Amino acid sequence: MTAAATPLRIDVQVISLVGVGHGFSHFYHLAIPPLFPLLKDEFGVSYAALGSVMAVYFAVSGVLQTVAGFVVDRWGARPVLIGGLALSALGMGLAGLVPSFEWLYVCMVIAGLGNCVFHPADLALLNAKVAPRRLGYAFSAHSITGYLGWAVAPVFAVAVSSVWGWRGALLAAGAIGAVFAVFMAMQRILAGGTRTAPRAAGAPAGLRHDVRLLVSAPVMLCFAFFLLLSMALSGLQTFSTTALAELYTIELVLASSALTAFLLGSAAGVAFGGVLAARSDRHRTIAVAGMLGGAVATVALGMAALSTAFLVPVAALAGFAIGVVAPARDILVREVTPTHSRGKVYGFVYSGLDLGGLVAPLVLGWLLDRGAPHLVFMVAAGLMIVSIPTVVLLRQGTRRPAAVLRGR
Repeated sequence: MTAAATPLRIDVQVISLVGVGHGFSHFYHLAIPPLFPLLKDEFGVSYAALGSVMAVYFAVSGVLQTVAGFVVDRWGARPVLIGGLALSALGMGLAGLVPSFEWLYVCMVIAGLGNCVFHPADLALLNAKVAPRRLGYAFSAHSITGYLGWAVAPVFAVAVSSVWGWRGALLAAGAIGAVFAVFMAMQRILAGGTRTAPRAAGAPAGLRHDVRLLVSAPVMLCFAFFLLLSMALSGLQTFSTTALAELYTIELVLASSALTAFLLGSAAGVAFGGVLAARSDRHRTIAVAGMLGGAVATVALGMAALSTAFLVPVAALAGFAIGVVAPARDILVREVTPTHSRGKVYGFVYSGLDLGGLVAPLVLGWLLDRGAPHLVFMVAAGLMIVSIPTVVLLRQGTRRPAAVLRGR
């Protein structure tokens, strides 16, 4: 049965399984940071040292995400996804047993190895298994489950640690991921359909051909878009609370409420963007409009001219505009990707998200340390604006990967 012919019931099952797995990926992103005060007291280390633990996690994930895409194309997405979830759960669970601080780095390497597979495996599965007319909804659900994973993790970590301590929280986080990995392994509905198809006679093959595909103009434009978007988002998520508190001289509670509104607005925007992506083929227009809207709202926050009563709604509006982009973004990557190379292309493009998550907090944190909280918002808005040409130029290069496949 082809993806185009799959019934709604099958598509819902695939989207649900892949979505929950993606939710675990984001859940593990934020399972440890809420426990930093407890870990600091336990091991007598600085917050900078604790931050470096998470930097190792994202560095491993980002560097190996393209490699994971090659593995997905060669061996299929299902076993890679299950193995990645199991490794993520193992790394987090072992973190609850470490005898000293240094062992946390080892645990994060293991967890990072697991995390690198989610985007290439998830998106290869959705593209292969879900009917094309429902892909907009599928990509939307995929993004929403990621936001839900982020939202649940701090609540889970704090609640469980208040009863069983930080070790119990991490052990529990690892255990529930391991249980779902076993459950996913029992679901045959995800089997097949994502391995590389045999190449036609005379078609180029090998690593050289794959590298040419990844450095082709359309794929590099997609990578640049993901990188710029990630830098803007990670900077806002990391420092907007502190920056707003300084800019508007308000309590952290109100400033953090604006960040919560931003995240909830993003989730709502992703849901709306899924409807747009499913009912329209103007994906570039949607992406450009979303980035423009997000940039305008972000600048408004950074000008320190708003009444405090407007901080939360404007933050929600910024999140909504940026969230609308997510489903269209994933479809744009699909449009420039040969069918048998989706794993490696999605892996390479999505590695831009991890790279942006590493770079932006360092730069924006440096600006904040130098008494320029408004630049947190201005730089983020600037990154959104700079991302727009990558989408506009993509229209001119969408057929390049096909030429690469033919060896032109």
